[in-house]
Amino acid sequence: MGEDASLAARKAQLRRTCLARRASVGAEARAAAGARLYARLMGLRGRTIAGYLPIGSEASPVGTMRVLSRDNRICVPVVAGKGAPLRFREWWPGCTLETGPFGVSVPTEGGWRVPDVLIVPLVGFDGRGGRLGYGGGFYDRTLAGLGGGLVVGLALEAQRLDAVPSEATDVPLPWIVTEAGVFGADAVV
Repeated sequence: MGEDASLAARKAQLRRTCLARRASVGAEARAAAGARLYARLMGLRGRTIAGYLPIGSEASPVGTMRVLSRDNRICVPVVAGKGAPLRFREWWPGCTLETGPFGVSVPTEGGWRVPDVLIVPLVGFDGRGGRLGYGGGFYDRTLAGLGGGLVVGLALEAQRLDAVPSEATDVPLPWIVTEAGVFGADAVV
């Protein structure tokens, strides 16, 4: 097995492990992760914030998005096509949604936005900001083109790994929020 195939196999195994751990987390820890995310972002005003509408057992930023929508413009990711970065469509509490690619809910109307704050869902993470996603590269391509925006991962402590194996295209996150704290290279910001 070549180096690339070995890394891909290792990441696939870690994804299965992290997804199983994430699915086993109870409501109290999930609520605590959402509350910690809000505490970290509550001072934002006049920003364009990209959250996401969770699928499966993903930690949910929706409560934070609802509150932040009072003073900020909120958007959510839309898959534009295979190999393309994500696009972001405006979202507000109660907006009409439809099922998009990968079973993700997306707004049926609203303008396209470029976020200056991006909340990223995770499959796994490490304390240095290493991020394990689903493997499609959508967020890696998006983060590579985002420029100087603020990026925060949202996860549950059960998803923590000792180290996330990385490739040249993997973009580490400056900070990751869980119910247990804030982690990553810039966690003290």
